[in-house]
Amino acid sequence: MRLRLGTRGSDLARTQSEGVAERLRAAGHEVELVVIRTAGDRSQAPSFGSIGAQGVFVREIEQALLEREIDFAVHSFKDLPTASPPGLTIAAVPPREDPADMLVVGRGAHDPGGAEGLPVAAGARVGTSSMRRTVWLEQLRPDLAVQPLRGNVPTRLGKLRAGEYDAIVLAAAGLARLSAPGGVLAGALGDVHIARLDPRRFVPAPAQGALAVQCRADDAPIVAALAQLDDPATRAAAAIEREALRRAEGGCNTAFGAHCIANDGEFRVSAMLERDGRIVFAEAVGRSETETVDRLWRIIEAETWDEADARDETDARDETE
Repeated sequence: MRLRLGTRGSDLARTQSEGVAERLRAAGHEVELVVIRTAGDRSQAPSFGSIGAQGVFVREIEQALLEREIDFAVHSFKDLPTASPPGLTIAAVPPREDPADMLVVGRGAHDPGGAEGLPVAAGARVGTSSMRRTVWLEQLRPDLAVQPLRGNVPTRLGKLRAGEYDAIVLAAAGLARLSAPGGVLAGALGDVHIARLDPRRFVPAPAQGALAVQCRADDAPIVAALAQLDDPATRAAAAIEREALRRAEGGCNTAFGAHCIANDGEFRVSAMLERDGRIVFAEAVGRSETETVDRLWRIIEAETWDEADARDETDARDETE
């Protein structure tokens, strides 16, 4: 079968899409990559949250699917809104790369004894355009100067090497894919220090490291071809993380992270969010997706409700004294 694969044009997007294309070619299909520029790619806004609502990196690609200009698309799953448009479906979620974040530190700012497990010198300038990463960094290390950083991965690394930043935060999955043999970063990271940030402490974005392979729901032959790429454990873990995001009513402007591990039919999910200036951490275990998220959300609501009750009681005492 001949298939047109829609993708963004960045090095990372092309690398991700080529990985999926190669698996389909090995199964006997012809795959052509079709590059589509999205609103997120065109924007010069300093942070993701200021570009617009969630979905700015996928809308044009989804529209091309609906208009039958392409047959399927490969997305970074974390870029997708929590529901696909009517008529589209996620046909496959391939095995996931490491979901963690990485702290990439220039040599001059590297400090192996840095506070809170972040090996960067006090007062360092750390670049990121993620609201979540900004809040987590400011919570763990208020001494750091967190500054906006946009651009694709090679561009961000170039700004680090040029001295515009002392350190930057990147997704482990993106670094791994671009550093693989033949990738644009292969052999190019020897001049920086890289530290993996524990996903239970520096909780990543929901579905980070996972890919979503999307197509039209009524294209049965294509759905069937793509379904062979699906990894049920990755799909289930990503679904739990994204459902937690949906309940948090989160998007690019919300500091929210979720990380789920699926093991022998059991799910363990960790989540962090900022609410009223306070960081809330919760962890839950369940045997189904619904049970796991329900348990997680009861813990989060209990944490935030207790805090609200405490403020109300303090206000009541102040009024009577």
